[in-house]
Parts: sequence; structure tokens; C-alpha cells
Amino acid sequence: MNIVSERSSTSIVFQSDDFDQPPYNGYTLFRPIFDRWYAHRAVEAGVHLLTDCLVEDLLYDERSVTGVSIARDGGEVRAPVTVLCDGVLSLLAKKIGLYKPPTASDMALGIRALFRLREEEINERFGLVRRQGAAEEFLGCTEGIRGGGFIYTQSETLSVGLVFHLDSLKASGIAPYDLLYRFLSLDRLKKVLKGATLAEYSAHVLPEGGYRLVPALCAEGLLLAGDAAALCYTNGLNQEGMNLAMTSGFLAAEAAIDAHHKGDFSVKKLSSYEKRLRESFVLRDMKTFRKTADFMHNDRLFTVYPTVVGNIMEQLYRSDGTPKKNMAGVAWGETRKIPFKDLVADLLKGGGSIL
Repeated sequence: MNIVSERSSTSIVFQSDDFDQPPYNGYTLFRPIFDRWYAHRAVEAGVHLLTDCLVEDLLYDERSVTGVSIARDGGEVRAPVTVLCDGVLSLLAKKIGLYKPPTASDMALGIRALFRLREEEINERFGLVRRQGAAEEFLGCTEGIRGGGFIYTQSETLSVGLVFHLDSLKASGIAPYDLLYRFLSLDRLKKVLKGATLAEYSAHVLPEGGYRLVPALCAEGLLLAGDAAALCYTNGLNQEGMNLAMTSGFLAAEAAIDAHHKGDFSVKKLSSYEKRLRESFVLRDMKTFRKTADFMHNDRLFTVYPTVVGNIMEQLYRSDGTPKKNMAGVAWGETRKIPFKDLVADLLKGGGSIL
């Protein structure tokens, strides 16, 4: 974690030997390569893969969803169970009434630049060996807009970007690409990106409402997964989304297989999917951190507190020949600049959101 203010940056680094051996704690990967590999594994298992086609609508009989209409090859793909994974603005979920209309404050925009760099240079700059990876988060780097930044390493690429709450971004009047350009000019970014080659840009809208935004997850012949089911949350330190999406897809497949075995594609039978999600880490973690989404709408987290942290660290490490205060005195001197009622409210709400 890098806490950035106008004139300083404070880094908090965590490493664990337990994360560097099986079962590994996590992976960073280049999605176009991974997705292609994963799709090929599915085809080898007997899946019929259609690409480059637009899903236009759901197909129905008198009781149930029976597939989708597409803009190619006869226009219909029929199945007894359809799993919608069409993103946070799921138009198909809206058509069938499973959609919870989000507000701008429930949505975030993620923008990312991909840089190419030799693996040896990435390992050297991030202190990595073997096939280790690194992830860094940034707070206070968004010019007062609620959001944060990130760097993720892959073997020969670096993903660098920002995530913003949409309502805060709109109110700022600042273009996302201007913020990204200024983020890339931070000293930490310039050091690790020296000599790197820009390969591509991308952007993605994601759900930020947490547990309260999760809709009903099934209908007759239909299941929702991934962002379409609002399966994304923050715990205040990092964003959880891709792992939730992949797990929800796996559990949706289990529920669909079970329904096939029973020959029953009713809501009652398919609701085993939601039961599986509630018993897994997915909805349990989202429920645990259900209050964090609201706490992260506190503007002071992205403006006042990064400056306070920077000022405290500067005083602790400054050596100018004058007597020093102890750590408690330095911290009190800085935090007392925040109105007392705001400080108490933030402590109570922040503690209540993660404890």
C-alpha cells in the first residue's frame, strides 16, 4: 500500500513465505492470454464456443428462459439453463426483472495501461525471484476523487491503472486519462516504468455497492454470475472481483449440472446456486464487509488522511537539530487538525465497517 499526498509517499509492504509456496495465495495474469487458454480447455472438454457475436435478447417459452438470440448464424442459441455474465450493466437481467438499477455512487470506472518490460527488469525493480509477482495499491493519488491506483506485475508486462467512483469522477470534471497521465508521473511509477513500452489501454465499469447491490440470482432457466450479479466488493485495502466472478461461474455450472441430472430447471431447483454461493467465501465475504462500501464514500479518506499520514512520517524521520516529540505527540498534533466530530465519526464508522 502506498499512501500518497502532494509532497510525500508512505509505503506499507507485506510479504509472507506462506504465500510463496503451494497452495499459492494468488496469481497475476494477462487476461487475453489466460482467457484464450481457458476457452480452449473448455472446447477440448466438449464446449461449443461462439465468439464475435452480439447477444440481443433472451428466448422464452410460456414459463422459462430457453436461450438467447444472437446477431449471427440463424440468430438463436437454445439451452435449458442460461447463465448471464454480461457485466455490471446487464441488459438481459434487466429484461427479466432481476436487475437492481445502480446509482452512479454504486459504480466505479477502472482504467488501465499495459506496459511491456523484460521479466528480468520487472524482477529486479520489484525484488522478485522465480515466478513471484507483486501487487501495489495507491491511496491519495486521485486528486480528491474517491478512488485509488494499482500496479500488478505479470511475467513480461505491468498493469498500471486507477479506479474511481463514478459520481465523484463526474463531480470533479476531470477526464480519466488526465488523471492516469498524472498518476504515471509519480516518482514510484516513473522508477518502475523506466524504459517500459506502452502496449494498450483498457477500461471497465464495475459494481461498487457491495452486498446490498446483489440481486436475485436465478429465474426459471436462468442464473446470474460475475459482475452481472454485482459480485464485487472492497475491504478497504484491496478490491475483490475476478476471484468472485470465476467462483460464481463454477458454482453456476454445478447448479446447472445438478438441474440436468434431475431434469428440473425451475427456480426452486436452480436456487441451489444461491445456496452454494452463500456457503462459499463469495457471499460470506461480501456480507462480512457489507458496510465498507458506504465507508469508502468518505471523501476525507482520499484527501485529508493521506496528508496527515505524510506529515506524521515526515516529522518522525526529520533530523534538523530541534527536539523531537514522541510518536503519540506527533500523531496527536496532526490528527487534532481534523474537526473532532469528523475524526470520531470516521473512527466509529471505519471500525464498524471492518470489525
